[in-house]
Amino acid sequence: MASKKAEKTVPIGKKIKKARLDKKIPLDNLANDTGFSVEHLKEIEAGKITPAVGTLLQISRALKLDSSYFLKEQETTLNKRVKEYTKRTDNYAYTTLTPGAENKHLKAFKVIVEPKQDHQGVGYHHEGEEFVYVLKGKIEVTVGEHVNKLKKGDSLHFNSGISHHMRNVGDKKAELIVVIYGP
Repeated sequence: MASKKAEKTVPIGKKIKKARLDKKIPLDNLANDTGFSVEHLKEIEAGKITPAVGTLLQISRALKLDSSYFLKEQETTLNKRVKEYTKRTDNYAYTTLTPGAENKHLKAFKVIVEPKQDHQGVGYHHEGEEFVYVLKGKIEVTVGEHVNKLKKGDSLHFNSGISHHMRNVGDKKAELIVVIYGP
């Protein structure tokens, strides 16, 4: 039973590293295929950085894996998955809304960002398009140099190939639906 529990809590970074090593892909190759530095990938694999959804999509594409492999939690309810994932990432949680979407171009996620927090790490970019819809709270999505301020009921559609960053600027949790299209 202990091994099943350990499976449930395997950090995403360790899953990425295991998949990369199983496929015998050197970090240099993964860096070239994703555009991320070897140092950044090492930090992700070590669990020092929790990758954003777009980053996971780029890494999963480079490893020829469905991104749900990295995002699936073993628990049976959405609330339990979000709660457990939030504990591990402190300020940013995401849950796939399109489980089993192997080899699909479109992925949807429910994202929760803690108050006055942003996703730590570098600016993110990935080939394709992204759509953000705010269910609760106030966020800023910076696309390139342009800052978009969104509140409940607002949405944003943008070219995700441009470096982008999201942060909660409110005093309450922000809840979003994020849809990513990757060719």
